[in-house]
Amino acid sequence: MKIIIIEDEKWTADDLADTIIQAAPTSEIVTVLQSVKEALTYFGKNAAPDLIFSDIQLGDGLSFEIFSAIEITTPVIFCTAFDEYALNAFNANGIDYLLKPFTLTSVQAALKKFNNLRNSQPVNNDSYFQSLIKEISTQYQPRQTAILVYYKDVIMPVKLDDIALFYVENEITHLVTFDNKTYYPKSNLDELEKITGTGFFRANRQCLLNRKSVVNASSYLSRKLSVAVSIPFHDIITVSKEKTPQFLAWLSGHP
Repeated sequence: MKIIIIEDEKWTADDLADTIIQAAPTSEIVTVLQSVKEALTYFGKNAAPDLIFSDIQLGDGLSFEIFSAIEITTPVIFCTAFDEYALNAFNANGIDYLLKPFTLTSVQAALKKFNNLRNSQPVNNDSYFQSLIKEISTQYQPRQTAILVYYKDVIMPVKLDDIALFYVENEITHLVTFDNKTYYPKSNLDELEKITGTGFFRANRQCLLNRKSVVNASSYLSRKLSVAVSIPFHDIITVSKEKTPQFLAWLSGHP
């Protein structure tokens, strides 16, 4: 079985290739493509493989753009860190996905599903890919560049890039900047999570982190992670065992 990987992170591509060969030793990794542009050029000149593993966000765009621009009937397994809600679109249309960070077990399951569906009609629907591009693109981009806060009698904007984290204490939402100033936005964390985009991660019910504020993460009780941030903070910020894979994928730059 000939397989092509579309992935712009070399270490991720190498890890996936090794895992695929471990799961299916007779497979051949034909090539690794690192961008939309490179993939369009490659598929314009070369035969399609039996199967494609593709990241969603590449350095120059979304991989959906490849499949909507060129007619490729090869089944695609998308590698993604999206949550279950965002993945409903894939389920509805029969295209498989692989959650990052992947494991030998999850790769084996994806390959098993591919083999079971090998003789079924592949999805090749331009309007479907266009709708995915529109839907997923909105999740990559912040809908606002600043948050309005109320300071004394003044309403002022605070740029998202200047915000280290949000947290809730005594049912009050706090906004803390990188220069350690605290403000009080009117929005709750659920609303702020939607506004801030993929540059921020909901570590737990009380805390929403800017990726730029994270210094490191270490093991904590009950297989949780403890997150150290670059500003003074009075509480231990933890990420649950269930959310750890998503957090690590987000921390590595994959929304």
